[in-house]
Amino acid sequence: MKKIAIEEHFTTAALAHYSLPAAALFDPPQWDAAMRGLLDFADVRLPQMDELGIDMEVLSLTAPGIQAETDTSVAVKRAAEANDFLAEIARKHPTRFSGFAALALQDPEGAAAELERAVTQLGLRGALINGHTQGEYLDADRFRPVWERAEALGVPIYLHPASSYDVWHNLRGHEELIGPMWSWGVETATHALRIIFGGVFDRFPDATLVLGHMGEGLPGHLWRLDSRWGFLNQRGIRLARPRPSDYIRDNIMITTSGVCAHAPLLGSLLALGADRIMFSTDYPLESNHEAVHFIETAPISERDRAKICHLNAERLLRL
Repeated sequence: MKKIAIEEHFTTAALAHYSLPAAALFDPPQWDAAMRGLLDFADVRLPQMDELGIDMEVLSLTAPGIQAETDTSVAVKRAAEANDFLAEIARKHPTRFSGFAALALQDPEGAAAELERAVTQLGLRGALINGHTQGEYLDADRFRPVWERAEALGVPIYLHPASSYDVWHNLRGHEELIGPMWSWGVETATHALRIIFGGVFDRFPDATLVLGHMGEGLPGHLWRLDSRWGFLNQRGIRLARPRPSDYIRDNIMITTSGVCAHAPLLGSLLALGADRIMFSTDYPLESNHEAVHFIETAPISERDRAKICHLNAERLLRL
Protein backbone atom coordinates (compact mmCIF):
# COMPACT_ATOMS: atom_id res chain seq x y z
CA MET A 1 0.00 0.00 0.00
CA LYS A 2 1.20 3.51 -0.81
CA LYS A 3 2.74 5.31 2.18
CA ILE A 4 3.37 9.01 2.74
CA ALA A 5 5.27 9.81 5.94
CA ILE A 6 4.81 13.40 7.04
CA GLU A 7 6.97 13.94 10.15
CA GLU A 8 10.42 13.15 8.84
CA HIS A 9 13.32 15.35 9.80
CA PHE A 10 16.46 16.86 8.35
CA THR A 11 19.09 19.44 9.12
CA THR A 12 21.99 21.05 7.29
CA ALA A 13 25.58 21.67 8.27
CA ALA A 14 24.76 25.35 8.80
CA LEU A 15 21.79 24.58 11.05
CA ALA A 16 22.95 21.51 12.96
CA HIS A 17 24.28 23.55 15.91
CA TYR A 18 20.72 24.39 16.97
CA SER A 19 20.21 20.71 17.83
CA LEU A 20 23.34 20.29 19.94
CA PRO A 21 21.55 20.83 23.31
CA ALA A 22 19.31 17.86 22.47
CA ALA A 23 22.37 15.61 22.27
CA ALA A 24 22.36 15.41 26.08
CA LEU A 25 19.01 13.57 25.90
CA PHE A 26 20.49 10.66 23.92
CA ASP A 27 23.25 8.12 24.33
CA PRO A 28 26.21 9.35 22.25
CA PRO A 29 26.12 6.53 19.65
CA GLN A 30 22.38 7.03 19.15
CA TRP A 31 22.83 10.77 18.72
CA ASP A 32 25.65 10.31 16.24
CA ALA A 33 23.49 7.96 14.19
CA ALA A 34 20.56 10.37 14.32
CA MET A 35 22.73 13.27 13.16
CA ARG A 36 24.03 11.24 10.23
CA GLY A 37 20.43 10.48 9.29
CA LEU A 38 19.39 14.12 9.59
CA LEU A 39 22.11 15.21 7.17
CA ASP A 40 21.47 12.42 4.64
CA PHE A 41 18.95 12.28 1.82
CA ALA A 42 20.14 9.95 -0.95
CA ASP A 43 22.67 7.53 0.52
CA VAL A 44 20.61 5.87 3.26
CA ARG A 45 17.21 7.56 3.38
CA LEU A 46 16.04 6.89 -0.17
CA PRO A 47 17.23 3.26 -0.32
CA GLN A 48 15.47 2.56 2.97
CA MET A 49 12.29 4.18 1.68
CA ASP A 50 12.50 1.93 -1.39
CA GLU A 51 13.09 -1.15 0.75
CA LEU A 52 10.09 -0.47 2.99
CA GLY A 53 7.63 0.94 0.48
CA ILE A 54 7.60 4.53 1.77
CA ASP A 55 6.65 6.46 -1.35
CA MET A 56 7.17 9.98 -0.04
CA GLU A 57 8.55 11.81 2.98
CA VAL A 58 7.38 15.29 3.91
CA LEU A 59 10.53 16.75 5.43
CA SER A 60 10.88 19.30 8.20
CA LEU A 61 13.73 20.98 10.04
CA THR A 62 14.48 19.06 13.22
CA ALA A 63 13.89 20.56 16.67
CA PRO A 64 14.45 23.12 18.01
CA GLY A 65 15.45 24.65 14.70
CA ILE A 66 14.72 28.31 14.03
CA GLN A 67 12.74 28.64 17.28
CA ALA A 68 16.03 28.45 19.22
CA GLU A 69 17.61 31.49 17.56
CA THR A 70 17.68 34.59 19.80
CA ASP A 71 18.67 37.08 17.08
CA THR A 72 15.62 37.94 14.99
CA SER A 73 17.54 38.94 11.89
CA VAL A 74 19.55 35.71 11.98
CA ALA A 75 16.36 33.68 12.50
CA VAL A 76 14.74 35.25 9.45
CA LYS A 77 17.82 34.55 7.34
CA ARG A 78 18.18 30.96 8.56
CA ALA A 79 14.51 30.15 7.93
CA ALA A 80 14.73 31.34 4.33
CA GLU A 81 17.95 29.36 3.82
CA ALA A 82 16.38 26.20 5.26
CA ASN A 83 13.33 26.58 3.03
CA ASP A 84 15.40 27.19 -0.08
CA PHE A 85 17.50 24.13 0.74
CA LEU A 86 14.43 21.97 1.32
CA ALA A 87 12.77 23.16 -1.89
CA GLU A 88 15.92 22.18 -3.81
CA ILE A 89 15.85 18.67 -2.31
CA ALA A 90 12.20 18.35 -3.35
CA ARG A 91 13.01 19.67 -6.82
CA LYS A 92 15.67 17.00 -7.28
CA HIS A 93 13.32 14.23 -6.07
CA PRO A 94 9.81 15.54 -6.78
CA THR A 95 8.02 12.21 -6.33
CA ARG A 96 9.88 11.26 -3.14
CA PHE A 97 10.23 14.41 -1.05
CA SER A 98 8.07 17.37 -0.15
CA GLY A 99 8.34 19.59 2.89
CA PHE A 100 7.10 21.93 5.60
CA ALA A 101 8.57 25.41 5.86
CA ALA A 102 10.57 26.62 8.83
CA LEU A 103 9.36 30.00 10.11
CA ALA A 104 11.08 32.68 12.16
CA LEU A 105 8.23 33.50 14.52
CA GLN A 106 10.53 36.03 16.15
CA ASP A 107 9.13 38.26 13.36
CA PRO A 108 5.47 37.23 12.91
CA GLU A 109 4.74 39.49 9.94
CA GLY A 110 7.90 38.28 8.24
CA ALA A 111 7.01 34.68 9.08
CA ALA A 112 3.62 35.09 7.40
CA ALA A 113 5.32 36.45 4.30
CA GLU A 114 7.86 33.61 4.34
CA LEU A 115 5.05 31.07 4.65
CA GLU A 116 3.42 32.52 1.55
CA ARG A 117 6.72 32.46 -0.33
CA ALA A 118 7.41 28.89 0.75
CA VAL A 119 4.00 27.68 -0.38
CA THR A 120 3.40 29.72 -3.54
CA GLN A 121 6.97 29.94 -4.87
CA LEU A 122 8.85 26.99 -3.37
CA GLY A 123 6.03 24.44 -3.40
CA LEU A 124 6.19 23.57 0.31
CA ARG A 125 3.04 22.26 1.99
CA GLY A 126 2.65 24.30 5.16
CA ALA A 127 4.88 25.00 8.13
CA LEU A 128 6.32 23.07 11.05
CA ILE A 129 6.94 24.97 14.29
CA ASN A 130 9.24 23.44 16.89
CA GLY A 131 7.42 24.34 20.09
CA HIS A 132 7.60 27.77 21.68
CA THR A 133 9.63 30.65 20.27
CA GLN A 134 11.69 32.12 23.10
CA GLY A 135 8.91 31.32 25.57
CA GLU A 136 6.02 32.59 23.40
CA TYR A 137 3.27 30.22 22.31
CA LEU A 138 1.08 30.19 19.23
CA ASP A 139 -2.00 31.47 21.07
CA ALA A 140 -0.30 34.85 21.52
CA ASP A 141 -2.04 37.66 19.69
CA ARG A 142 1.18 38.66 17.91
CA PHE A 143 1.04 35.43 15.88
CA ARG A 144 -2.30 36.28 14.26
CA PRO A 145 -0.61 37.11 10.91
CA VAL A 146 0.77 33.56 10.67
CA TRP A 147 -2.58 31.92 11.42
CA GLU A 148 -4.34 34.28 9.04
CA ARG A 149 -1.91 33.49 6.22
CA ALA A 150 -2.01 29.73 6.84
CA GLU A 151 -5.81 29.75 6.75
CA ALA A 152 -5.87 31.86 3.58
CA LEU A 153 -3.36 29.55 1.88
CA GLY A 154 -5.22 26.45 3.05
CA VAL A 155 -2.11 24.86 4.56
CA PRO A 156 -1.57 23.31 7.99
CA ILE A 157 0.74 24.24 10.81
CA TYR A 158 2.47 21.21 12.30
CA LEU A 159 3.29 21.69 15.98
CA HIS A 160 6.36 19.64 16.83
CA PRO A 161 7.74 19.17 20.36
CA ALA A 162 10.69 20.96 21.86
CA SER A 163 11.91 21.40 25.40
CA SER A 164 9.95 23.65 27.74
CA TYR A 165 11.03 27.24 28.30
CA ASP A 166 12.11 26.30 31.82
CA VAL A 167 12.43 23.05 33.78
CA TRP A 168 9.34 22.14 35.79
CA HIS A 169 9.95 21.64 39.49
CA ASN A 170 8.56 18.08 39.46
CA LEU A 171 11.16 17.05 36.86
CA ARG A 172 14.13 18.17 38.92
CA GLY A 173 16.04 15.17 40.16
CA HIS A 174 14.47 13.03 37.44
CA GLU A 175 15.94 14.59 34.34
CA GLU A 176 15.45 11.29 32.49
CA LEU A 177 11.84 12.45 32.11
CA ILE A 178 12.91 15.55 30.17
CA GLY A 179 12.61 15.10 26.43
CA PRO A 180 10.76 12.78 24.07
CA MET A 181 10.03 10.07 26.65
CA TRP A 182 7.70 12.31 28.67
CA SER A 183 8.00 16.09 28.99
CA TRP A 184 7.90 16.94 25.28
CA GLY A 185 4.48 15.33 24.90
CA VAL A 186 3.02 17.14 27.90
CA GLU A 187 4.55 20.43 26.74
CA THR A 188 3.14 20.06 23.22
CA ALA A 189 -0.32 18.92 24.30
CA THR A 190 -0.46 21.93 26.63
CA HIS A 191 0.61 24.20 23.77
CA ALA A 192 -2.23 22.81 21.64
CA LEU A 193 -4.73 23.40 24.45
CA ARG A 194 -3.49 26.99 24.78
CA ILE A 195 -4.30 27.43 21.09
CA ILE A 196 -7.82 26.09 21.63
CA PHE A 197 -8.62 28.02 24.81
CA GLY A 198 -6.89 31.10 23.44
CA GLY A 199 -9.63 31.24 20.79
CA VAL A 200 -7.34 30.76 17.78
CA PHE A 201 -9.77 28.41 16.06
CA ASP A 202 -12.69 30.75 16.75
CA ARG A 203 -10.80 33.51 14.93
CA PHE A 204 -9.55 31.16 12.22
CA PRO A 205 -12.13 28.37 11.96
CA ASP A 206 -10.61 26.86 8.81
CA ALA A 207 -7.09 26.61 10.24
CA THR A 208 -5.58 23.15 10.71
CA LEU A 209 -3.07 22.17 13.38
CA VAL A 210 -1.20 18.85 13.08
CA LEU A 211 0.08 17.04 16.17
CA GLY A 212 2.47 14.12 15.99
CA HIS A 213 3.05 11.22 18.39
CA MET A 214 -0.57 10.05 18.19
CA GLY A 215 -1.86 13.51 19.06
CA GLU A 216 0.47 13.93 22.05
CA GLY A 217 -2.02 11.91 24.13
CA LEU A 218 -4.98 14.26 23.61
CA PRO A 219 -7.31 11.73 21.91
CA GLY A 220 -7.47 9.80 25.18
CA HIS A 221 -8.50 12.89 27.16
CA LEU A 222 -11.45 14.21 25.15
CA TRP A 223 -14.18 13.10 27.55
CA ARG A 224 -12.43 14.51 30.59
CA LEU A 225 -11.61 17.80 28.86
CA ASP A 226 -15.27 18.25 28.02
CA SER A 227 -16.49 17.16 31.43
CA ARG A 228 -14.17 19.41 33.42
CA TRP A 229 -14.65 22.38 31.08
CA GLY A 230 -18.32 22.33 32.00
CA PHE A 231 -17.55 21.92 35.71
CA LEU A 232 -14.67 24.24 36.47
CA ASN A 233 -14.25 28.01 36.61
CA GLN A 234 -13.81 29.04 32.97
CA ARG A 235 -12.06 32.28 33.99
CA GLY A 236 -14.00 34.42 31.58
CA ILE A 237 -13.08 32.41 28.47
CA ARG A 238 -15.93 32.13 25.98
CA LEU A 239 -15.52 29.60 23.20
CA ALA A 240 -17.77 29.58 20.15
CA ARG A 241 -18.23 25.81 20.32
CA PRO A 242 -19.66 24.05 23.36
CA ARG A 243 -16.89 21.49 23.95
CA PRO A 244 -13.09 21.55 23.72
CA SER A 245 -13.25 18.22 21.87
CA ASP A 246 -15.13 19.93 19.03
CA TYR A 247 -11.95 21.84 18.16
CA ILE A 248 -9.74 18.76 18.46
CA ARG A 249 -12.00 16.80 16.13
CA ASP A 250 -12.49 19.62 13.61
CA ASN A 251 -9.25 21.64 13.60
CA ILE A 252 -6.58 19.13 14.58
CA MET A 253 -5.17 16.17 12.70
CA ILE A 254 -2.71 13.74 14.25
CA THR A 255 0.07 11.51 13.04
CA THR A 256 1.43 8.18 14.20
CA SER A 257 5.00 9.49 14.45
CA GLY A 258 6.99 7.83 17.18
CA VAL A 259 4.09 5.72 18.50
CA CYS A 260 4.25 2.28 16.90
CA ALA A 261 1.62 0.60 19.06
CA HIS A 262 -1.81 -0.66 18.06
CA ALA A 263 -3.66 0.20 21.28
CA PRO A 264 -3.21 4.01 21.02
CA LEU A 265 -3.95 3.82 17.28
CA LEU A 266 -7.24 2.06 17.91
CA GLY A 267 -8.09 4.50 20.68
CA SER A 268 -7.38 7.43 18.37
CA LEU A 269 -9.56 5.87 15.67
CA LEU A 270 -12.43 5.61 18.15
CA ALA A 271 -11.87 9.17 19.40
CA LEU A 272 -11.25 11.01 16.13
CA GLY A 273 -12.07 8.74 13.21
CA ALA A 274 -9.84 7.54 10.38
CA ASP A 275 -10.08 10.83 8.46
CA ARG A 276 -8.00 12.63 11.13
CA ILE A 277 -4.95 10.33 11.37
CA MET A 278 -1.86 10.21 9.14
CA PHE A 279 1.13 7.90 8.95
CA SER A 280 4.55 9.14 10.06
CA THR A 281 7.72 7.56 11.37
CA ASP A 282 9.74 10.40 13.00
CA TYR A 283 12.83 9.41 11.00
CA PRO A 284 15.68 9.28 11.87
CA LEU A 285 14.79 9.48 15.58
CA GLU A 286 12.58 6.41 15.22
CA SER A 287 12.82 3.27 13.10
CA ASN A 288 11.27 3.20 9.64
CA HIS A 289 11.23 -0.60 9.83
CA GLU A 290 9.23 -0.59 13.05
CA ALA A 291 6.82 2.09 11.84
CA VAL A 292 6.05 0.28 8.59
CA HIS A 293 5.57 -3.07 10.35
CA PHE A 294 3.26 -1.36 12.85
CA ILE A 295 0.95 0.18 10.25
CA GLU A 296 0.95 -2.86 7.98
CA THR A 297 -0.08 -5.19 10.84
CA ALA A 298 -2.55 -2.84 12.55
CA PRO A 299 -5.92 -4.59 13.09
CA ILE A 300 -7.92 -2.05 11.09
CA SER A 301 -9.87 -2.11 7.85
CA GLU A 302 -8.03 -1.69 4.56
CA ARG A 303 -10.11 1.41 3.91
CA ASP A 304 -8.92 2.99 7.15
CA ARG A 305 -5.35 1.85 6.48
CA ALA A 306 -5.38 3.59 3.09
CA LYS A 307 -6.67 6.81 4.67
CA ILE A 308 -3.97 6.76 7.31
CA CYS A 309 -1.15 5.67 4.99
CA HIS A 310 -1.69 8.17 2.21
CA LEU A 311 -5.19 9.43 1.41
CA ASN A 312 -5.47 11.90 4.31
CA ALA A 313 -2.02 13.36 3.64
CA GLU A 314 -2.83 13.71 -0.04
CA ARG A 315 -6.03 15.55 0.82
CA LEU A 316 -4.57 17.84 3.50
CA LEU A 317 -1.33 18.66 1.67
CA ARG A 318 -2.70 18.50 -1.88
CA LEU A 319 -0.05 16.02 -2.89
